[in-house]
Amino acid sequence: TREGFLSGYKRVPQKPQDQLSINLRYYENQEPVITGLKRVSKPGLRVYVGHKEIPRYYGGLGVAFLSTPKGMLTGRDAWRQGLGGELLLYIW
Repeated sequence: TREGFLSGYKRVPQKPQDQLSINLRYYENQEPVITGLKRVSKPGLRVYVGHKEIPRYYGGLGVAFLSTPKGMLTGRDAWRQGLGGELLLYIW
């Protein structure tokens, strides 16, 4: 939600695992805030980057998401903490 793509989320208790319900954010004219998404790492080809190799996507307007030892972080947060990890996706 800090990046502005979500309007909210909540945890839904369910057996055998809990689920996460996510509400996407829309502009006032009902257009979605998310205009694109690109998956990077795939089961057949995992993509790992060090903290100095974290790419800026879409001229800095897009957001990279990484799976790091401290959990899932944006590229900017991972870079600030000096963490690398698996590059999961880009959203713009």
